[in-house]
Amino acid sequence: MGFFDLFQQADIDQGVKEYLATPGAVLLDVRTSEEYRDGHIPGSKNVPLQALDKVASVAENKIWHCMSTATLAPEPSGCRLAAAYGISQCNNIGGIAAYAGKVER
Repeated sequence: MGFFDLFQQADIDQGVKEYLATPGAVLLDVRTSEEYRDGHIPGSKNVPLQALDKVASVAENKIWHCMSTATLAPEPSGCRLAAAYGISQCNNIGGIAAYAGKVER
């Protein structure tokens, strides 16, 4: 990993493609319920970051694709918190503000 890799941001559009192509994957939107209602990716599940511990055991055999906004930076990210609950397959795909696809309200 080079120095400039630290500044590379996740590509949410690519992350959604990977989620759709991964059997058993779960797309978690870890924003607040209000933010989720304002617009979310179809098929995503809203689990606010503060409630992640309540679903970790249910979804531990799934591949998580977590999305967050800049309001969650710096850590803890959804994936870092998921790792604390023993979930190792997690991919933070970035914030919805950069998403080019259709959203549901």
